[in-house]
Amino acid sequence: MYDVLIQGGTLVDGTGDAARKADVAILGDKIVKISENIEAQATEIIDASDRIVTPGFVDLHTHYDGQATWDDEMAPSSIHGVTTVIMGNCGVGFAPAKPDEHEWLIELMEGVEDIPGSALAEGITWNWESYPEYLDELERMPRTLDVISHITHGALRGYVMGQRGADNQDATSTDIAAMARFVEEAVEAGAAGFSTNRMPQHTSIHGVPVPGTFANREEFFGLVGAMKNLDRGVLQAIPSGAMGEHSDGPRQEIDMYRDVSLDTGVTINFSLAAPHIQPELCEETLALVEKANAEGAKLVPQVQGRPAGLILGWDTLNPFIASPTCQQVMALQGEERKAAINNRRTKEKIISELDPAGIPLNLIVPSLNCAFRVGEAFTLEPDRDHSVLAEAARSGKAPLELLYDWISNGMVQVLFAGYQEGNLDPMLTWMRHPETVVGLADGGAHCSMVIDHSLPSFILQHWVRDRTRGDRLGLEEAISMLTMRPASLYNLHDRGVLQVGKKADVNIINFDKIRLRTPEIISDLPTGASRIIQKSDGYDATLCSGKITFRQGLVTTERPGCLIRDAG
Repeated sequence: MYDVLIQGGTLVDGTGDAARKADVAILGDKIVKISENIEAQATEIIDASDRIVTPGFVDLHTHYDGQATWDDEMAPSSIHGVTTVIMGNCGVGFAPAKPDEHEWLIELMEGVEDIPGSALAEGITWNWESYPEYLDELERMPRTLDVISHITHGALRGYVMGQRGADNQDATSTDIAAMARFVEEAVEAGAAGFSTNRMPQHTSIHGVPVPGTFANREEFFGLVGAMKNLDRGVLQAIPSGAMGEHSDGPRQEIDMYRDVSLDTGVTINFSLAAPHIQPELCEETLALVEKANAEGAKLVPQVQGRPAGLILGWDTLNPFIASPTCQQVMALQGEERKAAINNRRTKEKIISELDPAGIPLNLIVPSLNCAFRVGEAFTLEPDRDHSVLAEAARSGKAPLELLYDWISNGMVQVLFAGYQEGNLDPMLTWMRHPETVVGLADGGAHCSMVIDHSLPSFILQHWVRDRTRGDRLGLEEAISMLTMRPASLYNLHDRGVLQVGKKADVNIINFDKIRLRTPEIISDLPTGASRIIQKSDGYDATLCSGKITFRQGLVTTERPGCLIRDAG
């Protein structure tokens, strides 16, 4: 007698091997039998005919550090078949934390990751000071999925150095030794490693870069070196120059990553995008990584699986918000605001007050040739002939005027990294590169402007099934990118594949029905704060540790997810 028996499905086991017909039997939280035809009794028998059966997805890059202390559903990642998330990325988190640092850490997270500060202030439990105590707090709440966390450079610097750390002053040798002890303590208690952020554009709501952004070589080596004599621990990093702001940054970063990896043996997982202002960044960085790894380093670039973009609108990221007149309009409500938005003179005044070099237009204007309407059918690889720039040229309107008109009647997606050529061909090369891992989904973050949390569904719908503008990924190849490859990076050898004895994290997917929906704004965070999410059809069921957590896209009452303390 089994607890769950999945019959008649097409098994895509995560290893990259060919899909095959097979049944899967589950007892407790483990897979106990896989065979072509299992005839047996079970508490629940799931008919997976005409469905694919895959491992649960592993998301390497999320920001649920606060949400995980109050929310057991863990959406939006969980609604896309994700059964394991890794958080504490980008050098920002909430532990260790002295009581008088809570507000500062919230303002840092809000600025860097666009999570409403009011929701964090209301929702976070703060039943900890040390990092091991934070892990204990995470362990108390069962969830729909498993969570894993890094200790973060920002919180650590503030805790040890106080205002000097927050202000990015140089750490003394005493500071470095103290921080290193806390890194070692955290990893021994169950942290997956240490994360740092070296990109100056990532700032608090007050415009102050993440503590550690300008850390010198001594500090960097000292903190990563704290993991040298441990059996595990990954460094997660956002490099200087990651968005093309410092042309020589990536080379300098890779040189340092190589040296510290060779010295410590630590694997370094760093973000690698392809910003339109420096489109050659990926190719150049990958060449440096190949050379470093050939010398014995362990560098793993985490690349995009969809183009990086922002959702523009009056209720999402407003590209005109720097205009004083726009700010006045935003203070209005209902029909009064709608009338003001559609008033021709108001529009002209708002546009006249803008500085294209100011925030956020400095990021948007260079990518107006990759800015597209968001329609009922969400377009995943749009033609630049339908961009704001192209349509403006045809209509005779100024591009910012047309952008204003478009967001007055809906949302606009502007792609600023990974779409410089107007198609996804280069990205496919990076995704398939033997040194990379696919990620950067940012679940739980960028609540007003980004929908990359739907990455697994994007990959299945577009890369595997629907793409017409170039090569597609094979189904087996894509599932491995979402499961075994990221699991292996963090030594999660109990998951990521469907094999006897492995953890029963499973997706049952109606592959023909996978379809990303139009992004929507919901107000379900603490204090009623809003976030933008993108749902998907096609998920019949998701199981974590053998329990069905989602059925036909709806969350169940099962909460088998736990804290994982032995990752990395």
